[in-house]
Amino acid sequence: MAELQMLLEEEIPAGRRALLDSFTNLERVAEYCESNYVQSADKEQALEETKSYTTQSLASVAYLINTLANNVLQMLDIQASQLRRMESSVNHISQVWWR
Repeated sequence: MAELQMLLEEEIPAGRRALLDSFTNLERVAEYCESNYVQSADKEQALEETKSYTTQSLASVAYLINTLANNVLQMLDIQASQLRRMESSVNHISQVWWR
């Protein structure tokens, strides 16, 4: 129960906030890369830098999405387990009551 509460109150909201922050950071990186490319005398170097930032940014976003997805799946597993226990209890009560 404590694990579910931690996921619902801390881990999942923190993961969501991290993705929202990442969105803002990606916009800044895109603006920087565009400005850098336009102002750069060496377009090839600017393009390589843009590729590097893009790769790093996408890897970061993929990691955040994976972490959040795993937390959501863990939450769903815990809730499914709780539902199975409740179903078992209801079935037991039903069997006892009909005897």
